[in-house]
Amino acid sequence: MLTFCITIMAAHSGSSSVSTSPESPPVMGSSSEDAPLQYSLILNHLIGDKRQVRELNPAVMGGLPNPHKSEEQKMIERGMESCAFKAALACVGGFVLGGAFGVFTAGIDTNVGFDPKDPLRTPTAKEVLKDMGQRGMSYAKNFAIVGAMFSCSECLIESYRGKSDWKNAVLSGCVTGGAIGFRAGLKAGVLGCGGFAAFSAAIEYYLH
Repeated sequence: MLTFCITIMAAHSGSSSVSTSPESPPVMGSSSEDAPLQYSLILNHLIGDKRQVRELNPAVMGGLPNPHKSEEQKMIERGMESCAFKAALACVGGFVLGGAFGVFTAGIDTNVGFDPKDPLRTPTAKEVLKDMGQRGMSYAKNFAIVGAMFSCSECLIESYRGKSDWKNAVLSGCVTGGAIGFRAGLKAGVLGCGGFAAFSAAIEYYLH
């Protein structure tokens, strides 16, 4: 900025010296009279009509340039943003989480491995592990189904509404709970819809 101002002042002083005839004697105090003119010239180059607009290069300014994406990268991004991929990812995550939760609950259950026909018999380690595996698999399937239904319905509702807010989670919770509850009847479906919607709203409120 200082170099730019000095250059403008030098150019203006040079033009003034050319326009002045050599016969005219120097006038005392001419520098003080030219100061306002030089200041206005600097302002004209900085914020006036003579201001040069420069394009900012991200590499020069210290930012990261935006690389050009190939068709394969765009296709991968579209696939990862699709509802099918989100549902599959939620299904896998729900399966793993449900299996771990089922094994944990079976581990703290004192009745795991016991035979109802012979409750006095002590179960073997193989029977206990078998019961834990069955319970973990049951929980894993249920969590996978719920996760896939919730994620898919939320993605479809978000695509239909064109908005990403808390209403999507509440509506998808109602759809998921209603679909699961309707297998036991209309009342169970309504209760499932309301329960899942309230739970989804509480989670969204807690996260945001």
